[in-house]
Amino acid sequence: MIHVEEAVNDGTILPWWWSKLNLLLAAMVVMMLAAGIGWWAGRSGSELAHNDVDTGFLHDMRIHHEQAVAMSMTYLEASADGGDAVMRSIAREIIIKQGMETGRMVQLLRVFDEPEASASDQVMGWMGMPVDLADMPGYASDSDLKGLRASRGAAADTVFSELMIAHHEGGIHMAEYARDNGLNDEVDKMARAMIRSQRVEIAEMDTLGGR
Repeated sequence: MIHVEEAVNDGTILPWWWSKLNLLLAAMVVMMLAAGIGWWAGRSGSELAHNDVDTGFLHDMRIHHEQAVAMSMTYLEASADGGDAVMRSIAREIIIKQGMETGRMVQLLRVFDEPEASASDQVMGWMGMPVDLADMPGYASDSDLKGLRASRGAAADTVFSELMIAHHEGGIHMAEYARDNGLNDEVDKMARAMIRSQRVEIAEMDTLGGR
C-alpha cells in the first residue's frame, strides 16, 4: 500500500478520500446540505402559511412605514435649529426601526412568493374596507407634508408629533387587524411588535406636548 507521505514525495496522485482535509471538507458540505434541506422542508410548513390578510398587511404597512421614514427625515431637517432633542431622537428611532421592518416585510413577501407591492390602486381591502391611499388612516396628506417641510425649530416639533401620532394610531389599527385575522406566525409577531413600540412612541410624543 502506498503511504500518504510517499505519495507526496514521489508525485503520485492519490484518491481524494486519502486526505483528512478533504474528508473534513466533505463532511462539512454534507452537513450544510442537510441543514439546507431541513430549512427548505420547514419553509413548506408554517413559515409559508399565509392568507390575504397577511399579504395585504405587508403591502399596505410597507407604504405606511415608508411615509413615516420620509416624514421623520423631513422633520430632522426642519428642526435642525431649535428642535427638541428627545423628539429628534424619536424621529431617528423611527427611521431605523421602520426602515428595518420595511426590509423584513419585503423579505416575507418574497418567502410567500407574493408581489412586493400591491397591484391595486386601493389599500385596506384585506380589512374589508378598501379606500384610496390618501384615505388610509393616519396617512399624511400632501398639504400636511408641505406644512412639515415649511416648519422650523419648536414649531416643527409640534407639527411632526401631531402628524406622527395620527400616523401611528392608523398603523396600530391595521396591525391589530392583522394580529387578529392573519395566519402567518411571523406576520403576527411583527404586528404585535409594531403595536407595542408605536404605543410607546405615542406616549412619549404626548408627554412632549404632541396634542
